[in-house]
Amino acid sequence: MADYTTEVLIIGTGPAGSAAAALLSGYGISNMVVNRYRWLANTPRAHITNQRTMEVLRDLGREVEDEAYMFATHQDLMGENIFCESIAGEEIGRMKAWGTHPLSRAEHQMSSPTKMNDLPQTFMEPLLFKTACQRGTEARMSTEYLGHVQDETGVTTTCKDRLSGREFTIRSKYLIGADGGRSLVAEHAGLPFEGKMGVGGSMNIHFRADLSKYVAHRPSVLYWVMQPGADVGGIGMGLVRMVRPWNEWLIVWGYDINAPEPEVTPEFATNVARQLIGVPDLEIDLISASVWTVNNYYATRTSNGRVYCMGDAIHRHPPSNGLGSNTSIQDAFNLAWKLAMVLKGQAGEKLLDSYDAERAPVAKQIVTRANQSIAETGPIFAALGMAEGVSPEQMQTNLEARTEGTPEAEAQREAIRKAIAFKKYEFDAHGVEMNQRYRSEAVLTDGQLEPDFQLDADLHYQPTTWPGARLPHAWLYRHDNGAGVSTLDLCGKGRFTLLTGLGGEAWARAATQVAADLGIDLVTHVIGPRQTYADHSGDWARISEIRDNGCILVRPDHHVAWRATSAHEAPEAEIARVLRSVLAL
Repeated sequence: MADYTTEVLIIGTGPAGSAAAALLSGYGISNMVVNRYRWLANTPRAHITNQRTMEVLRDLGREVEDEAYMFATHQDLMGENIFCESIAGEEIGRMKAWGTHPLSRAEHQMSSPTKMNDLPQTFMEPLLFKTACQRGTEARMSTEYLGHVQDETGVTTTCKDRLSGREFTIRSKYLIGADGGRSLVAEHAGLPFEGKMGVGGSMNIHFRADLSKYVAHRPSVLYWVMQPGADVGGIGMGLVRMVRPWNEWLIVWGYDINAPEPEVTPEFATNVARQLIGVPDLEIDLISASVWTVNNYYATRTSNGRVYCMGDAIHRHPPSNGLGSNTSIQDAFNLAWKLAMVLKGQAGEKLLDSYDAERAPVAKQIVTRANQSIAETGPIFAALGMAEGVSPEQMQTNLEARTEGTPEAEAQREAIRKAIAFKKYEFDAHGVEMNQRYRSEAVLTDGQLEPDFQLDADLHYQPTTWPGARLPHAWLYRHDNGAGVSTLDLCGKGRFTLLTGLGGEAWARAATQVAADLGIDLVTHVIGPRQTYADHSGDWARISEIRDNGCILVRPDHHVAWRATSAHEAPEAEIARVLRSVLAL
């Protein structure tokens, strides 16, 4: 007999675990979340928050979205990535990043009702955790996961209270492992991985210092410092990251993973900070220093039986591209509604297989992309004459050569410009963030061909209603007051949604009837003149890829489950076929 019971037990309160708990509680599913530590994130590790993640927070409630914006550094201040010899020293170059270039900004504004921002993990985690607990999640801190045993009806997990040392058991229908990059749950579940852990070593130095006079006029999240011979890695580059403008910072620098792990004394950390900032006597309030490893490791299967893993437990990679917490929260958004519908008897257990089919490819994609971004820094080093094996003295000579009026220096300056511009694949990869198209049995294409990407799929989001893609955003307008409402706002909240137009009322009636027969939550919206929502701008008509008498069935996670481009002679039978297939009934 277990000491405690719950429907879903979640190990870990990071972005993935807390998001899963908040979503499940919002769907009315009892859940418990445990954390081996006494509190949440103690360092601002993850911070870039993309539009897709903000859509998840928006789905949790406008109050959650608004609180995120309140604590975040807004997009304009994320600004231009700066490459320089030191923060106070000479600038080498810059690039507009994170959707701040006018063309990229336009794409962002057309793609989502939300805004990208910079929200450190020390703010994101408490927001998600609080939301979960307010909505019914049972939380236990200082509680360590030890192991689990699963059977046909559930999972029995053994944990230890780290305050008393007492061991106890929790019985749940399902177990979620959101316990980070050294996940014991993933290990005990026997999940297969590809890649390698510990491919590089890095250190974080977290400190406070007012650098306003050096940076406020050129706002950025990341300042890349190129210093030949500096104590910041063999190639002479360190990263100074803004945590809060402009008085809280995080320095990241590498160390040789094959050498002993460095000992970081307060004196050493302070010296590194002063060196990269370029002010020898700068007053610094050192908060912490820690070492970590760069990983290139992803799970090829994300679940085993009743155990599901998410977040860093299944995708372990460097912070390049800012994909970590974003992908983790989106893992939770994919799985939570499926667990809820299965636990409520509204879907067959086979629906849960789609989590692996849909999110394992994403894990591979983002781990590969993040590690590739590190390699793409090479051309900058090469252009600056700072390639590996070059002496620090020669590096400095090569670096200074760019200031000359010779043809060679002109060619070097052009190479530097091109190398920095190429980093858009790391710092402005909107397509990587938004273009996920799921392929699983929880999606029904009925043979409709997937549209090709017209532009670079890493850099540009391409909206489509092809089943498996995220529903495109378009502004609709309320008939009663003319207020703008996103198509995404009509969907989600744990429910299926059917969108149609004038002439498609039969689809709406059929969907309502079939949903009632199946006992599932489904809402319908007929979009058009004198309806609740109208497409006055014509944006929805252009982007929907269906006729007015067609329909789009949207899953609770905003992804298109199925679409009909026009009317059907037997809409009720057709909707029943689709929902039974998608829900594995």
